[in-house]
Amino acid sequence: MATTPPPTLNFCTVLSESKRIINAHSRHFLALSVIFLLPLSFSLIVSPTLFHLLSPSSDSHIHILLRTPTLPLFHHHNHHRHLNTLLFSLPFSLSLILISLFSLSSITHSVFHGFFGRPVKLPSAIQSILPSFFPLLLTTLLSQLTLFSIALFSFLFVHSLYHFAPSLSSTFSILLFLLLFLPPFLYLQLSWTLSSVISVVESTYGFEPLNRSSKLMKGMKGIGLSSLLFFGFMEVVLVWSNSVFASNSDGDGGNGTSGLFKDWASVVQIVLASTSLMLLMLYQTAANTVLYMYCKAVHGELAVEIVEEFAREYVTLPFDEGKIPHLVSVVRV
Repeated sequence: MATTPPPTLNFCTVLSESKRIINAHSRHFLALSVIFLLPLSFSLIVSPTLFHLLSPSSDSHIHILLRTPTLPLFHHHNHHRHLNTLLFSLPFSLSLILISLFSLSSITHSVFHGFFGRPVKLPSAIQSILPSFFPLLLTTLLSQLTLFSIALFSFLFVHSLYHFAPSLSSTFSILLFLLLFLPPFLYLQLSWTLSSVISVVESTYGFEPLNRSSKLMKGMKGIGLSSLLFFGFMEVVLVWSNSVFASNSDGDGGNGTSGLFKDWASVVQIVLASTSLMLLMLYQTAANTVLYMYCKAVHGELAVEIVEEFAREYVTLPFDEGKIPHLVSVVRV
């Protein structure tokens, strides 16, 4: 008698489960995306254009065309533009960080409860931001400072080596820096994939969610790498392609009907890119939360929670009998 082979736990499985949860509460996640992710994605899409308009180099061609001897006045104006760029970039970056933390907290909270089949409500998702904000902020700062320290150490090492051996080529220095920085960066990035989810769900902060994420990700780094490459590649391509499109449109100029068409094309490009980036960030956050649940299942931590959660209800638990015995999908009936 033929038996059905057990399902394979991979990135497609995580993505499929994330899609199921989002589709089951589509209006809820649409509301969260519009409130938090759409402003974030729109800001990331238009930021290259904004910084280009504020940059001092954007007025350099005017100075060349005028050919005036008022060089001190130009340098004063140039310094003023630098100051404006700095004053704009600091609150802009801070607002992006805050919105990113708000979206992580609310979406992670919603996906976590949606996985168990609990009611997912917008007020409860908004209320989850406050208790999760500081644990998530401290954990994020600690992880980013650690990665920055690795980058700084790698740079100082290459710089000192280049100082004692100036005959080294710049290409070799860059390759050496990448060789020193990328392996520990990728390893820690994969090990800490679940740190933000743990900070929200388990209300821990600092080294504790980082260490716990490293333990849960043992044997699951392949899925984490697939998720990192897929979402990272798609998001970078979206931002980069829109930046190239905006710079080409700005350089082409144009008047009349041609200029109007280019303006409308730019608006459509920004809308499509912002919406696509919003969906990618939504699915990335959901996928990390689902991966957290599957990692707990693989390590034998999820079964007890499910028994406690659904002690008096009917639950489907399609455990595998193969190599991955704890692949779990929970549905209320």
